[in-house]
Amino acid sequence: MFIAQSRSTPLSSEIQHVFTIRRRKISQICRYNRSCCKVKAVIQSGNDNKTVKDANFMEKSMEESNGLLVSSGKARDVKAVVTLRKKIKEKISDKIGDQWESLMNGIGRGILIQLISQDIDPGLISNLCIKVTKSGKFAESYVRGWLSKPSDHPHIVEYAANFTVPHDFGHPGAIIITNLLDKEIHLVQIVVHGFNEGPLFFSVNTWIHSQKDNPESRIIFQNQAYLPSQTPPGIKDLRREDLLSIRGNGKGERKLHERIYDYDVYNDLGNPDKSEDLARPLVGGKEKPYPRRCRTGRGPTKKDPLAERRIEKPHPVYVPRDETFEEIKQNTFSAGRLKALLHNLVPLIAATLSSSDIPFTNFTDIDKLYKDGVVLNDDNDPQNKFLSEILDKVFSISKRLLKYEIPAIIRRDRFAWLRDNEFARQALAGVNPVNIELLREFPIVSKLDPAIYGPPDSAITRDLIEQELNGMSVEEAIQDKRLFILDYHDMLLPFIGKMNSLPGRKAYASRTLFFFTSRGVLKPIIVELSLPPTPSSPRNKRIFSHGQDATNHWIWNLAKAHVCSNDAGVHQLVNHWLRTHACMEPYIIATHRHLSSMHPIYKLLHPHMRYTLEINALARQSLINGGGVIEACFSPGRYSMEISSAAYKSLWQFDMEALPADLIRRGMAVEDTSMPLGVKLVIEDYPYAADGLLIWSAIKEYVESYVDHYYSEPNSVTSDVELQGWWNEIKNKGHADKKNEPWWPKLVTKEDLSGILTIMIWTASAQHAAINFGQYPFGGYVPNRPTLVRKLIPHEDDPSYENFILHPEYTFLASLPTQLQATKVMAVQDTLSTHSADEEYMYQLHEIQQFSVNDHEILKILKRFSAKLKEIEDTINQRNKDIRLKNRSGAGVPPYELLLPTSGPGVTCRGIPNSISI
Repeated sequence: MFIAQSRSTPLSSEIQHVFTIRRRKISQICRYNRSCCKVKAVIQSGNDNKTVKDANFMEKSMEESNGLLVSSGKARDVKAVVTLRKKIKEKISDKIGDQWESLMNGIGRGILIQLISQDIDPGLISNLCIKVTKSGKFAESYVRGWLSKPSDHPHIVEYAANFTVPHDFGHPGAIIITNLLDKEIHLVQIVVHGFNEGPLFFSVNTWIHSQKDNPESRIIFQNQAYLPSQTPPGIKDLRREDLLSIRGNGKGERKLHERIYDYDVYNDLGNPDKSEDLARPLVGGKEKPYPRRCRTGRGPTKKDPLAERRIEKPHPVYVPRDETFEEIKQNTFSAGRLKALLHNLVPLIAATLSSSDIPFTNFTDIDKLYKDGVVLNDDNDPQNKFLSEILDKVFSISKRLLKYEIPAIIRRDRFAWLRDNEFARQALAGVNPVNIELLREFPIVSKLDPAIYGPPDSAITRDLIEQELNGMSVEEAIQDKRLFILDYHDMLLPFIGKMNSLPGRKAYASRTLFFFTSRGVLKPIIVELSLPPTPSSPRNKRIFSHGQDATNHWIWNLAKAHVCSNDAGVHQLVNHWLRTHACMEPYIIATHRHLSSMHPIYKLLHPHMRYTLEINALARQSLINGGGVIEACFSPGRYSMEISSAAYKSLWQFDMEALPADLIRRGMAVEDTSMPLGVKLVIEDYPYAADGLLIWSAIKEYVESYVDHYYSEPNSVTSDVELQGWWNEIKNKGHADKKNEPWWPKLVTKEDLSGILTIMIWTASAQHAAINFGQYPFGGYVPNRPTLVRKLIPHEDDPSYENFILHPEYTFLASLPTQLQATKVMAVQDTLSTHSADEEYMYQLHEIQQFSVNDHEILKILKRFSAKLKEIEDTINQRNKDIRLKNRSGAGVPPYELLLPTSGPGVTCRGIPNSISI
C-alpha cells in the first residue's frame, strides 16, 4: 500500500518516522496478500464476465495474516466501477498510449485500487505498535482485463474491479489509487457496489499522475462531508496526509503533473532578460502590496534575481493539475485565442502593408469592421501581394480577414453613445457600474499631498454646479441625494505624468459630476480634467460642461472620451482583475491547503473555484504582463499593475466586498431595517444594484442554511481546526500585505462564517459576471468606450486648435485608439466576453453536490437555491419590460441582462457562471 504523501512535504521528524514505519509495514502486508489471497479484478467486456476467486483459501489466508488484510468471517463480493475520461481529440501517440493502457490492464499491471474502511483495523495497530496511526481495514485489487467496458459517452470508459471482503469490513471511506501506467489518467469517479448502504460514490474528476512521475499514490475520499472532529477513525490520518501532500514545502520548481498549492508574489510579469523595456517591478510586498498568486517555483532571471523566469506562450504556466482547463474548455479557449490571433495578426499585417498604424479617419471606417471587415492592401508590392495570396489560401476567405459582430450598444441605436443620458446610464447599468458614488460633501477636496500634487480643492465651484440644478442650491441637492460623482482624481493623478510620457498616450485625472433630475434620469453636468501641477500651472485643472454650440459639443465629447478611458482602465485593472481574479486566488489556494475534500465548506466552495487559477496564469502570461495586451491597449500602459497595486493599498477591504456594504460605502444605498437586506437604494432604477441585491440575498440565504446544517453545535466553528487554519492563512499569507488591518472579520460564530463565504461566492460568481461579460457588448464600439486617448484636448491658443475647428470629427477619432489598437482590444474583449460550451452556472447542481445523495437536507438546500435563481430571472425579465425604468427600457436601450442567471455559449451579455472561468 502506498500513501499519497509528497516527498517534499514538510513533516516533523516524529511524524515522518511514523509514516515511514507505517509504509514499510503496509507494503509487507500488501505483498503478502497479493501472493497468497489471489484477490483478482473483473473486467467486463461484452458478455465475457469471469471471476477468479477462492473463498476458502482466502478465509484461511486472512486468519493466518492475523487480520492484517481483513478479519475472518463471512465474505461479501464488492465491485468498484472505475470511470475514466479519454481525450476527445486524440493524436496517434494518444491512441498508442490507449492500446498500451489496455495491455497493462489486461495483465493486471495498470491500476491498483485499495479500499479503505472507515473502521480501524485493530490488527494493523497492534502490529505497528504506534497509537498515532489509526488505519482502516483495507482490501486491494488490480484492474485486470483486455478491454474496458464502453459507456454511453464516446469519451468515457469504465473498468469494473471485483473484491471479496469480510462481512464486517465496514463502510469504505477512502480509496488509494496507484497509476502504474506510463501516462496520467483522468479519473471521473469510482462507484463501489455491494454494501448495504447502496452505491458509494467517490466522484472526483481528477488527474491521477503516473507512478513514474511520482511514486506516491493518491487518496480519494467518498462523497460524504465530515467536519474534522467527525472524521471516521479509519480515515482520519489519511485526511491529514492528503492535506500535507497538497501544501508542498515551498521549494523547487513545480512540475505540470503536480497538485501543490502555495503562494508567491507577482514577480513574473516582466522579462528583463529579453529587454530592459520589459522589466517590471515586483508586485506584492511592503512597497507595492498585492494579493498573492500561485507559486510556480521557476528560477530567477539573469538580470534581476528578484524576478522569476518567464514561460512564454504557447508553453503552459504551472497551475496544480486539476486547475487546468478540461478539453472542451481548452478547445473553446483555443478557438478564442486563434480568433484573437487572427484579429491581432491581420491588423498588424494590414498596418505593415500600409506603412503605418493609422487612426480611424471617419466613422465609416469603424462601421466597416462589422459590415465589410478589414481588407488587406497589396500596395502593388510583389512581396506584399505574395503574402496576401498566402493568407488567402491558408484562410480561404479571400482578403476579408477580419469581421466583428455588431456590439449590443449600437445594435439598436447607432448614435446612443453620443447622448449624455447614455453616458450616465452606463455608470449605473454598463460594464463598470461599481464606481459611481453619492456626493456627500462640498467642496470636493483631494486627499493627496498638496506639496506634491498642488492645492487639494477641486475646480468645480458652487456657481458652476448651480447653473445645472434648475434653481436648487448645492446644499439642497446634496441633502436630497441628487448629486453623484465618478471620481478618478486621487487614484490616477500620481501616475498621469508617467503615463503621458509614454508614446501615443495622453490622459487626465478625471472627476465627473452627475445630477439626478426630477424625471428620474441621471445626467452628466460637469467634467473636471487635471494634470500634475507645474511651476507655471500650479492648478492644472480644466472644467467642461455640455454647451449648446457646436464647438462646446465636440469638446464635451472629447472630455467624455477621457472619462471613458479612465473608467475603462480602472474597470479592467481594479474592479475586474484585482477585485475578482486576483483576490479570489488566495481563497482558492488556502481552501485546497487547509480544507480536506471531505470538509463541507470545501464542497460548498468547490464549484466556485473552477478554472480560476488557470485563467489567472494565462492572464499573467499574455494580458497583464510587460508588453501584454492591457499595457498595449489601455491608458496606464506599463504602469498598469502599479496602479492596480495602489488601488489595493488604499481602497480594497474584504468586508466592503459585500454588495450591501459596498453600496452603503458609496452612498448608493442607505440602511433601512424595513427592507429585505436592511438597505434601500438611493436610485431605485440602478440595474446592477437592484438585480445584484436579489442575487446577493439568494446566495446569503443559501450559505446560511448550508452552514447552519453543519455547524449547529456550540463552538463548532472555533473548534474546526481546518477552518481556522484556512481563515488565518487567507489573512496572513494570501493577503499578507493587509494582515494587520483591523477590518478583517472574526471567525467565531456561524454568522461570521456565513458572511465570509457569501462574500467569496458573490465575488466569484455574480460580481465577476456583472463586470466581465459586458466587455465586448459595451466596449466593442470604440467611440463608446475608448481604452486610451492619444491626445489632450486642444486649447484655443494651441496650434492644433484651428484644425480641430475645421475637422472636429477627425480630431475626435484621431484621439481614440488606432485601428490596430482598437481591433486588438476588441478581439480580447470578444474572447473575455465568451461563455464556454462547458460553462457551469449557479442555478445548476454541481457534480460534487449531485452525488451527495446521502444528505437529503443539503440537496433540499441546493434545489431551493436553484429554484430561487430561476425566480430571480423571471423578476429581472419583468423589470426589463417596465417602461418606468429608463435605465433598462426605452427606444434603443438594451435591457440589463448581465445578472440573469442563465446563458448559452458565446457572447450573450448574460449568465452567471459559478466561478471566474474566463
